[in-house]
Amino acid sequence: MGALPVLKSTEVCRLLERRGFVAVRQRGSHIQYRHPDGHGTTVPLHKGRDIAPPLLRQIARDIGLTVEELLGRS
Repeated sequence: MGALPVLKSTEVCRLLERRGFVAVRQRGSHIQYRHPDGHGTTVPLHKGRDIAPPLLRQIARDIGLTVEELLGRS
């Protein structure tokens, strides 16, 4: 599996959108994404803060994928 990357929140949003997720609402600095299959997750958009590996793992778990699948490595 290897070390997980630290990503910008905009990169995570782009990964989700490539997989068919749509931003359904935003409250403050958090955007909620939904997929037509019912999966959903929330991505924080805090300026100057990155998405650390534990949060990336949680986002992947929320949408029913592994981090590797989310990143497009497998």
